[in-house]
Amino acid sequence: MTARTVEPFARRVLEMIDRIPPGRVMSYGSIADRVGAGPRQVGRVLSQWADETQWHRVVYADGTPPSCHDGLATRLLHDEGTPMVGGRVDMNRAQWSG
Repeated sequence: MTARTVEPFARRVLEMIDRIPPGRVMSYGSIADRVGAGPRQVGRVLSQWADETQWHRVVYADGTPPSCHDGLATRLLHDEGTPMVGGRVDMNRAQWSG
């Protein structure tokens, strides 16, 4: 982590994301369920701390990768060998349960 202070909630979210292995993903909602929050709060943490974690491994429940960074998430997921179908992550094969 950088010298910035990470709030305890943000730390829990980031630690969960850091455990997702390459080629696997979790949805915003799955992470939210595990840390006791809502998907939007998880997204807010990622918007502030994306440079500190593997942000591209967090996708929407339907497998849609984040659209920020000009499609970089899709490219990174592809490079990691994440199973994809039609531009979305194949959640049946790639979802990591933590």
